[in-house]
Amino acid sequence: MTNPRLPAAERRRQLLDSAVVVFASEGFHQTSMNDVASAAGVTKPVLYQHFGSKHDLYRELLRDVGDQLRERVAKAAAEGGLPRRQVEQGFAAYFQWVGSHTDGFAVLFAGETRRDPVFAAEAERVERDIADTIAALIDVEGLSAEQRRLLAFGIVGMAETTARHWLAGDTVIGPADLAQQVSALAWAGLRGLRPTT
Repeated sequence: MTNPRLPAAERRRQLLDSAVVVFASEGFHQTSMNDVASAAGVTKPVLYQHFGSKHDLYRELLRDVGDQLRERVAKAAAEGGLPRRQVEQGFAAYFQWVGSHTDGFAVLFAGETRRDPVFAAEAERVERDIADTIAALIDVEGLSAEQRRLLAFGIVGMAETTARHWLAGDTVIGPADLAQQVSALAWAGLRGLRPTT
């Protein structure tokens, strides 16, 4: 077992880091609290000191990985300066995060997550927050805020679907190259936008 004197915040972080690996590998329904405790090197009572149930643990895990992804994309886009650079850096941050947090991506966008209304709400919150960030970057005269937001969801969907196929496929391409290609595609589309009449 691990050091029992670990401060509460560090222990919680350790438990979440262990849980994401187990849930990504086994799925929500097949994973027990005992599995998570064992992976973290703690007893089940220690796990229950931090999370009242498996459902609570999974919901917090979704919130945790979702916040990591959202914050990474928002920070990168904000530092981009010019609009094209913001798009490039936003995609680069997204794919770099996915490439280094494959378990987090799998948990956040897994089918099991989408089947539970509470879990689905967490995943949808992440998509919504990232779409709001992107919508603010779409600067096309004549487009309403609602139209920009709708198009931003399309870009979020493009990133998620591309990432899913990238992780599942045999194509050898790094996250930086993938981000460059997808951002070029998105930018070309954004440059061609015209308001509908």
